[in-house]
Amino acid sequence: MLDVIFMGTPEYAQKILDTLIQDKDINVVAVYTQPDKPVGRKKVMTPPSVKVLAQENYIDVYQPNRLRDEDVVRDLLKIKCDYIVVAAYGQILPKKILDHAPCINLHASILPQYRGASPIQQTLLNGDKKTGVTAMLMEEGLDTGDILKIVYLDVSSDMMVEELFDNLTEIAKLLTVDVLKNFNLIIPSKQDENLATHCKKITKQDGLINFDDAKIIYNKYRAFTPWPGIYLNNGLKLKKLSLNEDNTTNKVGEILEITKEYIIVGCAKGSLKIYKIQPESKKEMDVFSYVNGKRLNVEDFIL
Repeated sequence: MLDVIFMGTPEYAQKILDTLIQDKDINVVAVYTQPDKPVGRKKVMTPPSVKVLAQENYIDVYQPNRLRDEDVVRDLLKIKCDYIVVAAYGQILPKKILDHAPCINLHASILPQYRGASPIQQTLLNGDKKTGVTAMLMEEGLDTGDILKIVYLDVSSDMMVEELFDNLTEIAKLLTVDVLKNFNLIIPSKQDENLATHCKKITKQDGLINFDDAKIIYNKYRAFTPWPGIYLNNGLKLKKLSLNEDNTTNKVGEILEITKEYIIVGCAKGSLKIYKIQPESKKEMDVFSYVNGKRLNVEDFIL
């Protein structure tokens, strides 16, 4: 039986934790997750999904504000374990914890590519055709540890972030168990620092577009739907669209064609088919109703 401390916070982590709990050869002795946070307009204090699952399975849950605090580290070191598994936890592990047991991180990219906070979105933003999940040994650097194993995944040109997230989660669940059970047979390999890239935390501002490059906008749509979404300076949100083509030169934001299902809008490079939009402070609607209401015609601008 392998005794494991698990650290994670969002749904990605919750699904990995569930897989560990269900495995008869693995005993999750403790769970560390982020503190409960206020959610929604009423700011209702809401626990992370990882906490809910752990409590349902009578596993001790710890939610320190700072994992680096001396008393937090001291209490963790009292918990005997064979491994520490970390999946999107959201805090840096101090050296004393890294030294307590082998710390295995499941990162949703092909390391050393896309170290950092948003590897799944970055895969789509760059239009990559392949990604994967890397199991690695953690060290003090951010996603810099030795690679234990990588499982690869093909990415279709129309795959959205939620589908990619789900596919990578399924890989991560199986990879975690595989690495834990075969850890002593794996020879870790160093990351090539010359190939390292980093990705930042996504903010709402990242969703702002201006009809410059249709392919870039389409990839933002894939990466940022449902959050933060993509939107124009006037607050108009583009809720459903597709890439029409990516070669022509057009006037920025000009309506090139109107049908009952979609409109085609020109970009400085390429054009987009837009099906659904959401005006600021209003409900989502089909784009044909929107252009009719605004009395917009071909050669008008949607900006």
